[in-house]
Amino acid sequence: MKQFILPSPPDKQGRICLSGADYHYLVKVRRAAPGGVFDARLPSGETALVRVCSVEKNRLTGVCIPRPTGSEEADAPEGVSLPPMVLFQALPKGSKMDLIVRQAAEGGLSEVVPFCSEFTVPRIGTKGEEKRERWQRIVKEARQQSNSPVSTAVRPPCTGDALGRYWQNLREQYPRALGLLLHQAPLAKGSLHGYLSRDPELVVLAVGPEGGFSPGEAAWFLALGFNPIVIGNTIFRVETAALYAAAAVRTILLERASWMLKIPNP
Repeated sequence: MKQFILPSPPDKQGRICLSGADYHYLVKVRRAAPGGVFDARLPSGETALVRVCSVEKNRLTGVCIPRPTGSEEADAPEGVSLPPMVLFQALPKGSKMDLIVRQAAEGGLSEVVPFCSEFTVPRIGTKGEEKRERWQRIVKEARQQSNSPVSTAVRPPCTGDALGRYWQNLREQYPRALGLLLHQAPLAKGSLHGYLSRDPELVVLAVGPEGGFSPGEAAWFLALGFNPIVIGNTIFRVETAALYAAAAVRTILLERASWMLKIPNP
């Protein structure tokens, strides 16, 4: 069942009041009516059931109610804890970034960091914050559609230097952070399973624009501690690469208990 992302927590009595675009979505699109119930996710990340109390004058009021016993949905298989995933995405042409952001939110990535690389065609202008607001709206729509429990954040577009500084900050926060550089040419013999067997606290995927990363940029990422990977022998479109890599990482981590080598007892 689709979830609705509440813009603010309920009051002390568990009541909510929604208007504007939220009202339009619930009433005109989801057909919410008094007495009806819908799934919601609070800003804290917790889930809730909301019973609609009234719909009038472009305003919907409701109240959070207890879930029926046994109706809770698990966000991940029991016993599996996934590290957060971050996407460093070089800005692509046109509106492709909108699709990349949508797919990142549906795939449960925790953050998307757009940046300008050597082969990036669009440049960072005065509308960076405006683009970020649009991407955040796309994230909300994607999470409501996919039921993702992860509150995906999108940072304003930045330069390569700013990206490097942000990566260093992440490494200070997560000493076992794993950086993965998606490249069109094999630069090392490491495997995705091998990298992920290090039990990373954070996984960061670096994906280039159309044309990929230049040799100088690839060397720069390697100097920062990123590990190069090539997935198969297919050259992906820029709007496909991040989705494919994130899905591969997520699947491997979810199934980690079945592929980790067991050391036999002596």
